[in-house]
Amino acid sequence: MTDPVRLAARTLGDTGPRVVFVHGLFGQGRNWTTIARQLAEDGHRVTLLDLPHHGHSPWTERVDYLDMADLVAAELAALGEPVTLVGHSMGGKVAMQLALRTPDLLRALVVVDIAPVEYPETGGRTEDPSEEASPFAAFIAAMKAIDLGALATREDADAALRPAVPSTMVRSFLLQSLVREGGGWRWRLDLDVLGRDLATLRGFPEPPAGAHFDGPVLWIAGANSHYVLDTDRPRMAGLFPLVRLVRVKHAGHWVHSEQPEVFVETLRRFLQQVET
Repeated sequence: MTDPVRLAARTLGDTGPRVVFVHGLFGQGRNWTTIARQLAEDGHRVTLLDLPHHGHSPWTERVDYLDMADLVAAELAALGEPVTLVGHSMGGKVAMQLALRTPDLLRALVVVDIAPVEYPETGGRTEDPSEEASPFAAFIAAMKAIDLGALATREDADAALRPAVPSTMVRSFLLQSLVREGGGWRWRLDLDVLGRDLATLRGFPEPPAGAHFDGPVLWIAGANSHYVLDTDRPRMAGLFPLVRLVRVKHAGHWVHSEQPEVFVETLRRFLQQVET
């Protein structure tokens, strides 16, 4: 009998209501460290999870939303208390699936710049000619193209990624998963499986018939992002009747990185409401 898969986790703060963060594609729990420290100073216990194929968590046979939701649910159940679960992008889809299937584990839900819909493989979701098509396949190709054996410095990796990843912020985010170990470099990402299963990650498994989460839900979207459209609101409201949408000005898909102060204050206000 194989041992159950356990996700890598780190907790900041010793007491207080629990908040759990789940990162997006190519991320890891440490991406949330600055925000977690602020919430811990406010009197929260904040747990940062690494999803499979990311960070320090195991690599499994596939990338699947229901598998990931089950693994996160097992970690939450082990905590033994209701939590506010925060998920960005892919992590937001994981969090929504968990809320719809094991709602008793949650006090509240925060979904960051993602909707419970399938996203296109190519092209955009709007008629806006400036909308960027999904870049994730190009990101994977660029990361895999780097010759890690010949790589001298992190700056060289940054330069190699620049043609496919023009945003300095996004390159910095991706390079958090490039680590030097044993005299060499490696990615803390299972790029082969993530690339193979990108089509799965674009989707959103159909919830159980009649499923909905009746707890409080904060839906944070970047005002410059096309990941959350007005046409997504009926679907979201049907699954999460108490949802409240907040659009953050001057932010795209990585809301919490582009407008961290606004993000933290928005989250703080929500936590005060759901924890009293």
